[in-house]
Amino acid sequence: MDIFHINNTQVTFTTDVPQEMPAQGFAWLDATHDEVGADPAAWSTAVERATGIHLYDLHLKDATNMAHPSYFDSTQEYAMVVFRKLVLTADADNPGANDDTRIKRKIPPALSKLTTEPVTFLLTERAVVTVHASRSRTIEAMRNRLLELRQKPNGRPPASPAELMLRLLNAMVDQYLELRRPLTTQIDRWQRALLNPRRPFKDWTALLEARIELNKLDHLCEGQHDALQELRDYLVDSDDGEDSGRTKDMLLVRVNDVMEHISRVLNHARRLETSLESAVQIHFSATAHRTNDIMRTLTVITALFMPLTLLTGIFGMNFDYMPLLKDDTGFWVTIGAMLLIVIGMLLFFRSKRYLEDHRHNDD
Repeated sequence: MDIFHINNTQVTFTTDVPQEMPAQGFAWLDATHDEVGADPAAWSTAVERATGIHLYDLHLKDATNMAHPSYFDSTQEYAMVVFRKLVLTADADNPGANDDTRIKRKIPPALSKLTTEPVTFLLTERAVVTVHASRSRTIEAMRNRLLELRQKPNGRPPASPAELMLRLLNAMVDQYLELRRPLTTQIDRWQRALLNPRRPFKDWTALLEARIELNKLDHLCEGQHDALQELRDYLVDSDDGEDSGRTKDMLLVRVNDVMEHISRVLNHARRLETSLESAVQIHFSATAHRTNDIMRTLTVITALFMPLTLLTGIFGMNFDYMPLLKDDTGFWVTIGAMLLIVIGMLLFFRSKRYLEDHRHNDD
């Protein structure tokens, strides 16, 4: 477990668990799921010795549950936030990834990036504890930024544990915002493929998987939004004493900003899902229209040959005497009558606009 002591002037890093909290500032205790899962009781004891808070067993199980959804809970001593973040490097052998990475599914590259994993935050007045997967770019970026502040006296470290947690949450949500363009590009590509009359669309399995992934993203964002809404209510209801003015307002601004980002991702996912469903409906409508055109053409051909079939049937009857049957010009008279019938029927169909190609008459 890595421990950062953060105050207004400096940031110190250590791996030794202190016996008590520093006199000024706050502490950030960072651990991975593997570290906590190896010995949950020992890790909980170390956290209690460093921060003075006792973790409930159910919360300890939640912190190591890789399938846990976004969630918020609070006690008299601390608040707990479970937030599902993106796994930017999906690895089927990564134990921190969810089951979708271990199932071979026909998912486009843009949607395969929606693999998620939980990050647990335990928030107190003077400490924040994080539990995450072994490879978390967001956590690593924040750690490096804090370590760089030791050489930058003009830098501004987080002023409180809540601010540090909200900075991390904001960075995690921004990863979802970065997916908007590739997701939109993928959906637009499918829309063009669905409406292409020259090449039949065959990638229905990937399309179904995409709809499932977008639906999961919808539910994921809803869970994230609900968790942060409860966190916001917790911050509003918490009593900070004399510091309950500007500091609390700044925290609420940050919470609202993160929630607004989640809402943007949620709305975008719903728009993509709606666009995908609309494209499928348009595809079937276009297919039905092309089928109608084919059936109309076949109907016209059938109608043209019906009187010709009638004439050939009449002259094929077994009578000894029939008009034109033994006449030298009978064959040509019959052929001419057939041509006149066909031409007359074509003119009739054209007058009724049965033969027009509606695709070329949009003007």
